[in-house]
Amino acid sequence: MTAKTPRPKADPLDLAGIDDLLSPEEKAVRAAVRQVCDTSIDPYVADWFESGELPVVRELAKELGSLGLLGMHLEGYGCAGMSAVDYGLACLELEASDSGIRSLVSVQGSLAMYAIWRFGTEEHKQQWLPRMASGDAIGCFGLTEPDHGSDPAGMRTRARRDGDDWVLDGSKMWITNGSVSDVAVVWAETEEGVRGFVVPTDTPGFTAHTIKHKMSLRASVTSELVLDGVRLPADAVFPEVRGLRGPLSCLNEARYGIVWGAMGAARSAFRTALAYAGERAQFGRPIGGFQLTQAKLADMAVELTNGTLLAMHLGRRKDAVGLRPEQVSLGKLNNVSKALEICRTARTILGANGISLEYPVIRHMNNLESVLTYEGTPEMHTLIIGQALTGQDAFR
Repeated sequence: MTAKTPRPKADPLDLAGIDDLLSPEEKAVRAAVRQVCDTSIDPYVADWFESGELPVVRELAKELGSLGLLGMHLEGYGCAGMSAVDYGLACLELEASDSGIRSLVSVQGSLAMYAIWRFGTEEHKQQWLPRMASGDAIGCFGLTEPDHGSDPAGMRTRARRDGDDWVLDGSKMWITNGSVSDVAVVWAETEEGVRGFVVPTDTPGFTAHTIKHKMSLRASVTSELVLDGVRLPADAVFPEVRGLRGPLSCLNEARYGIVWGAMGAARSAFRTALAYAGERAQFGRPIGGFQLTQAKLADMAVELTNGTLLAMHLGRRKDAVGLRPEQVSLGKLNNVSKALEICRTARTILGANGISLEYPVIRHMNNLESVLTYEGTPEMHTLIIGQALTGQDAFR
């Protein structure tokens, strides 16, 4: 009678064996991102969050650019041209460090760079994309306004023709990277409908003010943009795209990264709670040995697994045939809400320590409150899914 082969020990962070679905190249991308997070972000991010500043934003952008992470899913112009799954894995690792850092990368690559790559002229692309890919130039994306978030069709920013020039007036709110950007992609209402403009931030009349007193995404630069008679040449406008199709297609690119990123924040909170449950003793034993704590951990593991599998499926589908808007909404609605639940549950396992920045849980929890509502609130994504299910538009 031969001895039985020992059963491989389960990985508590990957009970479903999702890692087995990744190629060696995908694992290498993930490892490279994790290494830069371990050395350049994790030792400092709690202090950045506590101070409400990201003092090394330009240095960090260059380091991330040197790894090919900025616009990494775009082709040409110095971009890495990697897969949607590669980009998703990068977003997961970045947000496992902090949502604000993932936002820096998402806004740079999936909003500002993608808009120029998809809709800009060849001159726009040559002028900006190589420098943005390397991190030598930072971009922002101006769509949301103080009074118009979920309904961008009501925007008040206007662009009018004056001879051969365009003149822009208006303001944009809650703009990531705004006050450190070299270029802004600004969407404005014109006589021809909504159009996009490439705006160098040193143009007279353009100012950006950093928003203070945030309790979320504190390790991120968030700004208000003010455009007061900003005069641009005729070729500053995206030549073809008109209407909201342009900015909304960019938002879908960024929302896809959030589907993965939220699972990074969730994983970090779950890992912290699991380790804490094994170390924290009450009533003479680790709290991980009590049924109620195990029930919390099991529920967290299930939701983390489900969300990561959904992200993986959407990534493989994006690489193979592309994604429809409702599929991206499905991912963002589920994964952000579940990640927030995981963080809140982890907070209860840590007890009073759960509110301390010595642990990452409360930071992730606060950050996800912003991720929950930016780039589409839960209500809007619910209605996008509802429209896909019923064929009825319930937005108005």
